[in-house]
Amino acid sequence: MAKETVLVVDDEEDILELINYNLSKEGYTVHTVTSGEAALSHVLRHPPDVIVLDLMLPGVDGIEVCRRLKRDDATRRIPVIMVTAKTEDADIVTGLEVGADDYVTKPFSPRVLIAHLRALIRRMTENDTSSAEETSLQLHNITVDIARHEVNVGNDIVNLSATEFAILEFFMRNPGWVFSRNRIIDSVKGKDYPVTERSVDVQILGLRKKLGAAGDLIETVRGVGYRIRAN
Repeated sequence: MAKETVLVVDDEEDILELINYNLSKEGYTVHTVTSGEAALSHVLRHPPDVIVLDLMLPGVDGIEVCRRLKRDDATRRIPVIMVTAKTEDADIVTGLEVGADDYVTKPFSPRVLIAHLRALIRRMTENDTSSAEETSLQLHNITVDIARHEVNVGNDIVNLSATEFAILEFFMRNPGWVFSRNRIIDSVKGKDYPVTERSVDVQILGLRKKLGAAGDLIETVRGVGYRIRAN
């Protein structure tokens, strides 16, 4: 049974109850709050292992909550799953740009949320415990410090979400190789992960924007997928 603590932030009581019930059944310790202000206060007092954060909140919205958490060294490594009724790419990309690690769109089934939660926790655990043999990767002017979970483009630090970091690490380990969207999903999230190929495009878009000019190194191969330029 899972032991992780999950903070769920949503202003709709029925959704809170649904998520609370299903996560508790899976063994998670669940805390719930209904506003962005309450979420920020709770995290400072009782840091959770994962945050499930609704985008649309009264007062301080989910985007601002995520932005503040990811700017604070004390909370920036807490993974955030963004929950939103918005399906426009721009809205999702905004959430990913301020540091959200994953997202699900309403309406969603509890099983889908739990799958995302498990995969995110597994990925964060692997990031913390791996890299004993290889602590950093370098290609062109991009340096990935695996042990510290940091990315530099030249002398500039780039803040990536856990998913963006995993995708970049995967590309950096395989420069020049072209990978389908499904192969990318399998490599960073595991097989049978409930995610659409379109979500890979959104993650790649966000990753390119954060890398700035270096984002052009990640190339689209039409009809196949993506690769990072080897030279």
